[in-house]
Amino acid sequence: MILAKATSVGQGFPNIQVAPVPGHPGLQSKEVLQKNILETTAAKVIDNLLTLPAQTVVGVEPGARDIVCSGSFEEVNEYFLAHELSDGLPIVPPTVEKVGEFLRYTDRDANEVLGVLLPDNRSATVWSVAVNGVMAGCRPEYMPVLIAAVEAMADHDYGVEHSGNTPGGENLIVLNGPIIKELGFNYTQGVMRDGFQANTTVGRFWRLYLRNVAGFLPHKNDKATFGNTWRVVVAENEDVIRKIGWPPNCAEFGFPLGTNALAVGRYTGGNHISSVSGATPEALLPYMADAVVKQYSWQIMFSVGQGLDTLRPLLLLSPILAETIAAGGWSKQKLKEALFAQARIPAHQFERILRDWTQKPTWNLAEEHLAGRIPVVFHESDDMNRMVPLVWRPEDFMIVVTGDLGRNSCYVFAHNGVLGFPVGKEIKLPRGWAPPRKS
Repeated sequence: MILAKATSVGQGFPNIQVAPVPGHPGLQSKEVLQKNILETTAAKVIDNLLTLPAQTVVGVEPGARDIVCSGSFEEVNEYFLAHELSDGLPIVPPTVEKVGEFLRYTDRDANEVLGVLLPDNRSATVWSVAVNGVMAGCRPEYMPVLIAAVEAMADHDYGVEHSGNTPGGENLIVLNGPIIKELGFNYTQGVMRDGFQANTTVGRFWRLYLRNVAGFLPHKNDKATFGNTWRVVVAENEDVIRKIGWPPNCAEFGFPLGTNALAVGRYTGGNHISSVSGATPEALLPYMADAVVKQYSWQIMFSVGQGLDTLRPLLLLSPILAETIAAGGWSKQKLKEALFAQARIPAHQFERILRDWTQKPTWNLAEEHLAGRIPVVFHESDDMNRMVPLVWRPEDFMIVVTGDLGRNSCYVFAHNGVLGFPVGKEIKLPRGWAPPRKS
């Protein structure tokens, strides 16, 4: 009921009436579920139909440039905590002067709307990007990156409305282009660790923006069962990909090497795979393919079930792994093709997982293929021990080269499918771009 009432405000129905089903339907026998619906839910439906909803007054939000509080650093932070505008860490007070410093790093009008974000149906403006960038501890020169991130957040394909769903998947921003070095993003050892201002604060900005503009608040619209905290930005090592001749991650979205661009996707979790050993691509492949398979369970519903054909596994390869694979004559495309061929599970296991996690009474890959809903690769025979892929095509795998230059490791992310589909955006720099010199 809490989620329904919180979401209803953004949908324009603040006084919507709700008829709850007690407990969780997935944990009830048919008899208990029927009893609960007949005795509780149906009665409430009838009551709602016969009773006018109470009038609800929605509070008026302050204007974009209104001063909502003043005082000391501590007093401002207490205000932001009390009004659910903070992630629990100290924020930098977003004074008009500081916001103005950010706006100097964009040619966009401060009032420009970059999109409208669910669940609160609030406009994402350039001004609000600057405000939350200040709060997150970003430097003003990060502004072009922040704008591109919010454009990705507002992209329909990404699906920001699912940011508070049950699995608690969290966004990952992958960065490409000269701006990595210009702004001091870490792209080597400890690339997923906090402690580097650019990586850390831009990652924090994303979660603050989800909270303050989109409207995802814990115990309200954010209903993650356990949840994840925000992830720092991962920057690709373009020195290495130039050396081995691989395209950058942004090429997945039509941006060639040398373009300042970012990609955003949502992932439910991940796993570090240590000591990926071997002198040839063929020797290294089993480690990576096995890691991918073990990371995926219910998420395969985004391949052939709910969210049809929206599963995009992501692998981070340490530079030395990528260099070894490239030295063996493999392109990034060849590696994707090899993963597609080897990262597979038996058909009977695929169907069992779909039945167990989607609660669909029957699930038959053969029937799905014959109905034209999935490709033939999922039904090359009727042998239930045949190996079937996790995704529809080799190109569905995403590979980023980054991390410690001397470690033979990879990291595999479990993708959240249509509930956070990867999208890419170009980072557009203002005229006369010149980031401040580092002292």
